[in-house]
Amino acid sequence: LSSALADVAYLRSVLPSTTEDAFFDYLATLDASEVTVSAVPEGSVVFARVPFLQVKGPLLVVQLLETMLLCLVNYASLVATNAARFRFLAGPDMKLMEIGLRRAQGPDGALSASKYSYIGGFDCTSNVLAGKLYGIPVRGTIAHSFVMSFTSLEEVQPRVSLLPLAGGEPVDLPALAKSLLQQVCELLQIPPEKTNRGELAAFVSYAISFPHDFQGLLDTYCVRRSGLPNFCAVALALHQLGYRAVGVRLDSGDLAQQSKEIRRVFRACGAHFQVPWFETIPIAVSNDISEQSLEEFIREGSEIDMIGVGTNLVTCPLQPSLGCVYKLVEVNGSPRMKLTEDEEKMTIPGIKTIYRLYDAAGHPFMDLMALEEEPSPSAGQELAIRVLGRLGETSKVVPTTVEPLHRTYFRDGQVCEPLPSLPEVRSHAQVSLSLLSPAHRRLHEPQPYPVAVTERLHNLLTELRQVTQ
Repeated sequence: LSSALADVAYLRSVLPSTTEDAFFDYLATLDASEVTVSAVPEGSVVFARVPFLQVKGPLLVVQLLETMLLCLVNYASLVATNAARFRFLAGPDMKLMEIGLRRAQGPDGALSASKYSYIGGFDCTSNVLAGKLYGIPVRGTIAHSFVMSFTSLEEVQPRVSLLPLAGGEPVDLPALAKSLLQQVCELLQIPPEKTNRGELAAFVSYAISFPHDFQGLLDTYCVRRSGLPNFCAVALALHQLGYRAVGVRLDSGDLAQQSKEIRRVFRACGAHFQVPWFETIPIAVSNDISEQSLEEFIREGSEIDMIGVGTNLVTCPLQPSLGCVYKLVEVNGSPRMKLTEDEEKMTIPGIKTIYRLYDAAGHPFMDLMALEEEPSPSAGQELAIRVLGRLGETSKVVPTTVEPLHRTYFRDGQVCEPLPSLPEVRSHAQVSLSLLSPAHRRLHEPQPYPVAVTERLHNLLTELRQVTQ
């Protein structure tokens, strides 16, 4: 109550002095007890012109909800869509990690980006707070600054510190890694003095702290002459103690080509040292990855197993904003319609029910808007419809399956349907995307997805245009 009174007091200070006291008294009693919200389930694929959220209630209350609702859905939908595009390009087997925290538009934007990129198909995030709040798997690697902070193996503490996985006496991992580095360099025909001993110390120190999760960042100095042999030496040392390295990361250069070279070295080390799993060590890449980068990886071929995407995911440079709008369609049972010379911006009047029509192959082929009081279309029934953009033409369609899209989630001031967990939303999003036909799903020159209205809704639209013009 005190918060509401403080809000009203602030509004008094900024609204004109002529504003009636009764208005502020009304604001103090405002609630959502008469509001009903229906929507498509979170994670559903939606198309232009299709209302995915429907709000009913007192006019003043639902008008106040406009900005808040648009703020909640616009960026969330944009990031989830952007993430889905990356997932399409990467394919189902590639691991995708969201690493955009440093480039996101503030902490709120960063958390939203982590959450909705996960819904869109990413596997994990580097944002630990998002992991805590939402249960998203968290992943990360060492930083260049960590590698650069070491200069020699003498800086590694404690010296004798790592216990073999099967038990026994602690092993001097720095000495073991140094010995194995000589053998790795001989195998790779690299002068040992060319390797950076500070980098080796950093890898050893990290391995002592995280023997089950050792991952090397290879490009602080030179991948071929230093990062790769240093990593192999430490990974082989861990192997002798019963541990298995979990991967490497590249953050610069020709990522696809380097991944192939690294895989060749892993295979050579695996064969020479008789460590079969070595050749399958996962290779992760980062460095301003974009959709174009993924297309290049596919075109050139690579040995990449995981991709970290940051800036081009969370800032959505290909489409920086999503133009969802919130429009009045009915007041006191009377339909309302916004007229404009641009048909794409003309609103569709009346309270509507939305149906998704599926073909015999199980793909959605059209979304259909009908007035709420119209009978529901049935599977196998021939429907007379008007496709938006071609309203002058009547078309006939026969759906194999008909799916009502909206569910009521909020009524009488209460959530009235159990809300899904984040993993459930993510699963639903991936299923929704997979149902799209390849022609609609492709990223380059996709076939337009038709959205239509029933004849009865079209007649109402025509009638209102004539009345209001």
